[in-house]
Amino acid sequence: MLKIKKQALPTILVLMSMVLALVPTGFALANNVDFTLTSVMQAAEPVTYYVTDSAQISSLDPARATDEVSITAIENLFLGLTDSDPTTPGNINPELATSWETSEDGLTWTFTLRDDVPWVRWDPVSDEGEVLRNVTAQDFVYGIQRACDPRIADLYGAVAASVIAGCDEIHTKDITEVTDADYDLVQVEALDDTTLAITLQFPAGFFFSMTTMWMLRPVPQEIIQEYGDDWTELGNLTTNGPFVLDEWVRGVRRVYATNPYLPEDLRGPGNVERVVVTIVEDAGTTLALYQDNQVDRSGVPAAEVQSILSDPDYQDQLSQVSDLVVYYFAFAYDKEPFGDVHARRAFSAAVDRNAFIQEIVQGRGVPMIHLTPPGMVGAPPINEVGVGYDPEFAAAEMEAAGFPGCEGFPNIEIVTYQGAGTWAEFLAASVERELGCDPNVFTIEEQEFSVLLEATDPDNASEDRPNMWTLGWGPDYPDANNWVFDAGLLACEAENSVKRPCTEIDDLIAQAAEESDQAVRAELYYRVEEMAFGPEGEYPIIPLYMRTVYQLTKSWVTGPLDTDGVIGGAHYDWRTIDQESQLAARSGS
Repeated sequence: MLKIKKQALPTILVLMSMVLALVPTGFALANNVDFTLTSVMQAAEPVTYYVTDSAQISSLDPARATDEVSITAIENLFLGLTDSDPTTPGNINPELATSWETSEDGLTWTFTLRDDVPWVRWDPVSDEGEVLRNVTAQDFVYGIQRACDPRIADLYGAVAASVIAGCDEIHTKDITEVTDADYDLVQVEALDDTTLAITLQFPAGFFFSMTTMWMLRPVPQEIIQEYGDDWTELGNLTTNGPFVLDEWVRGVRRVYATNPYLPEDLRGPGNVERVVVTIVEDAGTTLALYQDNQVDRSGVPAAEVQSILSDPDYQDQLSQVSDLVVYYFAFAYDKEPFGDVHARRAFSAAVDRNAFIQEIVQGRGVPMIHLTPPGMVGAPPINEVGVGYDPEFAAAEMEAAGFPGCEGFPNIEIVTYQGAGTWAEFLAASVERELGCDPNVFTIEEQEFSVLLEATDPDNASEDRPNMWTLGWGPDYPDANNWVFDAGLLACEAENSVKRPCTEIDDLIAQAAEESDQAVRAELYYRVEEMAFGPEGEYPIIPLYMRTVYQLTKSWVTGPLDTDGVIGGAHYDWRTIDQESQLAARSGS
């Protein structure tokens, strides 16, 4: 193992004082906010990208990560077979894999790998980087095996288990019966140090799109075996990406420094040498920090949208972008009245999506009447498939369900995200107006996200599950299969939270997954969406809208900021900072 000392980065002293009770919820100038984030900068300060995040990393283990914050961190710390193009998210670039080929039957993918990418263990205390060895095909084998292990992976382990041969065998075993010997079931093989073979359960037309995903990335087996669950802790963490983790104070901040051992042609075109991410839970406080030039990028809180939109000083800094997340209300098939398709159709057709976007989310969205958004392979043209808002259709379907004028309709429990209670109130008002339902039949409860997931678990008894709930789905890879199958809404054999029984839709989903002709796949997915959301559709959910967000970015930051991170995590090495302008603004000169 080669141990190299990296030139020490200058110390950054971050002084934070929060008096949240004094932070205004509306638009506020930074000098009215009792929250400061200042730097004692030395002349040789590295080029630094300053941002905030409202959430903490839940895991830096590629097999365990399920949330956007963790996935973004992993994107910058670990390289994979391929990478989602930051400028065009539907495109895929080579990364550690330089070439690939498939067998004639489409079942085996063989990847040729680079041999010059090191594993680096960074010690932030000593400022030393320890190069263990270079990444090999066996590191991919071990990483994918771990992703199949139900003791380690859950949500995205199921995604891997849906397509990789043998992965399903270990992933579906009782956790108490799984041993490391079961890893041999997974049909992933290192033919030599630079050749990886992955065998699939069927000739999946979407598999190549999955190769960008974090749970299929290599990991260093000897480090994991040495440190166990602590292998991702600061000082133990061993990575191969464009950055190393230089500081991690949970609940306060995390700092990334550029990895000096990465081959230059694997580094993005940006010039960022360090990223400082400060944890700030309040969006209004982040905006105030942005106004005071202490952070380089900020979202726009809902309460500030109109103020920012009307302020000419922000027009050159403001953009509205979509992250392709589609939000919806889900129906529990196992609870009346939504076991009846007519009731599901009636509720969906009673919702005016345009009014919802304007009244509830302040114009930050695009109406959706089917599931798969544009930009995904196989997605139908937006809003071409589906019924959408149709009061006459809604009333007729309600009568067909046996509740004319909503007479005799049972009580309904709706569970929403925290802060999304107004969504359910909008729904209740809609069915009152269009269907004649008494709003008192609705019980609305807001729950923290993890609690909501527990409440809607399909393994729960029906009486313990709500009738309806809110959730959203964003792309993990750019293919309709990620939506109609992995989301667990239209495919009965996936993690089917709505408990939808199998129908002809599932046959079409399976056919589309195995089809290699992309035009044929698109036609099949069109039929799937029509059968789900057309006039005779099953309606396991009410599609609501595709989220758009307003972002403010300082003029000294450039890069593909509006497209990067739409699929997978954002790439910090694709940001370029005009440091002279940044430092002048931060110092007030």
